[in-house]
Amino acid sequence: MRNFPNVDEAAILSTCNRMELYVVLREAEGGIREVMQFLAEFSQVPLQSLRRYLFILLRQDAVMHLMRVAAGLDSLVLGEGQILNQVKHAHRLAQQHNGAGRVLNELFKRALSTGKRVRTETEIGTGAVSISSAAVELAVMKLENLAHRRIAIVGAGKMARLLVKHLIAKGATQIEVINRSTDKAWQMLGEFAEAGVPFAVQPFENLVARLQESDLVFTSTAATDILIGVPQLTPWIESHSGLMVVDISVPRNVAAEIAALPKVKSFNVDDLQAVVAGNQETRRQMALKAEPILDGCCEEFEGWWRSLETVPTISKLRQKMEDIREQEMEKAMSRLGNEFSEKHQEIVENLTRGIINKILHDPMVQLRAQQDIEARRRAMQALQMLFDLEPHLSENQGYSSF
Repeated sequence: MRNFPNVDEAAILSTCNRMELYVVLREAEGGIREVMQFLAEFSQVPLQSLRRYLFILLRQDAVMHLMRVAAGLDSLVLGEGQILNQVKHAHRLAQQHNGAGRVLNELFKRALSTGKRVRTETEIGTGAVSISSAAVELAVMKLENLAHRRIAIVGAGKMARLLVKHLIAKGATQIEVINRSTDKAWQMLGEFAEAGVPFAVQPFENLVARLQESDLVFTSTAATDILIGVPQLTPWIESHSGLMVVDISVPRNVAAEIAALPKVKSFNVDDLQAVVAGNQETRRQMALKAEPILDGCCEEFEGWWRSLETVPTISKLRQKMEDIREQEMEKAMSRLGNEFSEKHQEIVENLTRGIINKILHDPMVQLRAQQDIEARRRAMQALQMLFDLEPHLSENQGYSSF
């Protein structure tokens, strides 16, 4: 992308459901055409077919978008934590491949900081928002410490994988998977090989025997019939220390009647839906509280960016004033000759510098404070014309996001 004439900086953020390009452009219209051309060539999809799937955000809108993404406010699940690491990864890649320069480095740095602030100050990332995470959260609420609990998962599909993930995150150390295909179970557990948990796998015909050895059981299968009922538990449950069963299967795999047995706590999807719904509403309220944080962080970045844009013009103007001051000082010193002491010369030097600083102070403050981008650029162009300053190439840069 950076080989295109108008693209100065570039970063690519790719997740399971988004692909976004953040670019700093020398000229916005031409740069956008170049990035669209890049996407069409790279994906080998004709531009006319690709165009309707693109969205374009410019300047402040692009900044706010990245802030919202990093904070988890633009995710399918409000406040999900994984996106912050994905934004960090995108920034790291952009740095490694010389894509991020002064503007994108600062933008991503501030976006990551904003994402952390939103999570810390609003707690938007807390609370289960999926059935599997809610099931594990419920287990923690009821049993407190999972580290010493013997845990069995019936099934080895997608939901079972999420159960394993959440259980490990909550400190579980004894996890056993019971499944009709032991090969599929081991394949599913392979993803967690580095977790350091001593997993075990049992065939489905050992289900009842393994229930007797468990403290906590999750069922997550595609079976349409009851797998755990009163007949399976009655022979041994009274001598058991206590069994908690959480059924996240649809249709149910656990009979409702087992809840009446002694030493059995039983929960199903209906129980968990209320937990999820409550947490989602809480996160929506937290998202509203995050908006002032985002507005403030975007405004701070805008202030930094505005000051950055005016630096070349201010530097050139100050240098021109300094050149004029030095020339006039040299003329004055040559006329005064040796009669003018070094102390007097220093006083005049400080006097002339002070005059220049006071003349430049108000115009520079007003130039930096100008929030309207076009008005600021017109002011800089006026200064360049009035004082015959050479324009700086990067003063027409903008930033945009696809």
